[in-house]
Amino acid sequence: MQVLRLTRPTHRLALRHLATTAPSASTSTASASSSSLSPIPLSNVEAQWEKLSKTDQATVQRQLEEIQKQDWKSLSVDEKKAAYYVAFGPHGPRTPVSQPGDGLKVTLYTMGLIGVAGLISWAVHARAPPPPRTITREWQEASNERALEQKMDPFTGIASEGYAGKGFVRN
Repeated sequence: MQVLRLTRPTHRLALRHLATTAPSASTSTASASSSSLSPIPLSNVEAQWEKLSKTDQATVQRQLEEIQKQDWKSLSVDEKKAAYYVAFGPHGPRTPVSQPGDGLKVTLYTMGLIGVAGLISWAVHARAPPPPRTITREWQEASNERALEQKMDPFTGIASEGYAGKGFVRN
């Protein structure tokens, strides 16, 4: 174990300092014990978050964890906003899937596809052969007459007593 400790580099990488902020008294002792780096400003975390490296983001998260251990009434508005943004902001897994204007694109593409489907349906219908002659009204009425001549289904059908249905006529 001692060998592993000796092989580790002893210096820390200096993080990029965006601006200087004066930490509060309770944070300065906590941050001085954890690292000798000055904290990253929390005044505009929302605008800077995407530009920060992963190590800077981790530093901000650690800094906010230390700040949140204090009394919430003593926190500044910027610190509260930064804590809320880091915890619940639209980054990482909460990044929005769709961009502004995607709803319009989806609507237009859907309407376009419905239009293309309508054109295809019209083209198929236009090229289709004429309907068979057996579905015309005259043919169906002739089928009713033929069924009566043959006394088709005499118990419940068209040839039964008191039948009030249409028979074979469907149109």
